[in-house]
Amino acid sequence: MTSNACCLLLNFPFQVRSLTNYTSNNKNFPFLRLTNPSSLRLQPPPISAPQSKATSAAMETEQSTATNTSTSTSSSGSCPPMNLLFVEMGVGYDQHGQDITAAAMRACRDAISSNSIPAFRRGSIPGVTFDQMKLQIKLGVPHSLQQSLDIERVKSVFPYGKIVKFEVVDGGLICSSGVHVEEMGDKNDDCYIVNAAVYVGY
Repeated sequence: MTSNACCLLLNFPFQVRSLTNYTSNNKNFPFLRLTNPSSLRLQPPPISAPQSKATSAAMETEQSTATNTSTSTSSSGSCPPMNLLFVEMGVGYDQHGQDITAAAMRACRDAISSNSIPAFRRGSIPGVTFDQMKLQIKLGVPHSLQQSLDIERVKSVFPYGKIVKFEVVDGGLICSSGVHVEEMGDKNDDCYIVNAAVYVGY
């Protein structure tokens, strides 16, 4: 039995460009016999040229820069490690006067005013003293008002604990109070709202 084909795929470390005129003999144990060996053209696989040291260094620098950029973005506002105990949350408003700092201070007071933390003073945490208490403050403030926020005034709300991180993110709200009261310092009827999260640990 004789058959013709235009292409034959071989498990061979070369690329076969053309293979024609092969004959398969013996029905039980067929094998291939090339009747026209000159038609078989073998071409080694392409080998990429080695990179120069300068090229490799440039690629490594580019990869390192991309990694560092990603890391700095994801770790923005990073702080020393802290053993977190609990989280306090609050909200503050300034209905008249349009003072975003006042709203932020009220949010922080709201977060801490209904909590008592005796563990630090009583030594309830083995090996931890009162002086080791740490705080992380996160405020949600409308973006357009963040430059007007007095961070030092907000920090003064906390009577003790070392503030190791203070973060301001887009959040809160500007809404209408429904009334413009000039005698209360209103410039308009805007009401400012700030959200606060206080992380306590050591």
